[in-house]
Amino acid sequence: MSPIVDLIEVRKSFGAVEVLKGVTFSVAPGSVAAIIGQSGSGKSTALRCMDGLEQVQGGELWVCGHKLHEPRFDKRALRRDVGIVFQSYNLFPHLTVEQNVTLALRLVKGQRGGEATDVAGAMLDKVGLGEKRGSYPEQLSGGQQQRVAIARSLAMQPKLMLFDEVTSALDPKLTGEVLRVMEQLAADGMTMVLVTHEMQFARNVANTVVYMRDGRVHEIGGPEILVRPNTPELADFVAHEY
Repeated sequence: MSPIVDLIEVRKSFGAVEVLKGVTFSVAPGSVAAIIGQSGSGKSTALRCMDGLEQVQGGELWVCGHKLHEPRFDKRALRRDVGIVFQSYNLFPHLTVEQNVTLALRLVKGQRGGEATDVAGAMLDKVGLGEKRGSYPEQLSGGQQQRVAIARSLAMQPKLMLFDEVTSALDPKLTGEVLRVMEQLAADGMTMVLVTHEMQFARNVANTVVYMRDGRVHEIGGPEILVRPNTPELADFVAHEY
């Protein structure tokens, strides 16, 4: 089975600073890949490249069959296949929860009326927020807002979900709410790539762990590398993150 995500010697620079220095790894359909590493290691940049938010400058990057290393790839088609959730919820404060979820359905998929609201309701139920569809973002906790952001992405029925440090701004209780939703997505077979500092979550849920350091993949393997690292650098990182 072909990978749903395939990075081959991917390079990316911002000015004179090379952030990705030949990154190579792949993600199989239906699996979960956790990218870990210190701040500045390039992990979030790698994730943003997978969503087409950053253009790669070298190597090859295939996502859901799209050639993101080509300068004129179809971004609209990519948006239909890939959902991304950030640390900041990016909800529109003047729209209700339901309206936030249906917006992309209407603009990107052209869904109208009851069709869009039915999908939104089902996705909000999936993240445990069906009763909040008429609420506004300011009336929700941070964890609830993040779950709305996940529902908004799920409503597009993506083939791949990307998560960029989605719990880093939340307290432990709210973090647990969001991680439980992500665990259920993994159990349902959703392909996910996540940048995270939640080592226990990565150990329990990820099929592949990618440890990045200084813009490169320093170590890669199954979740067992979080227990038995093969390099002293990963051992030191894990010791400080647990």
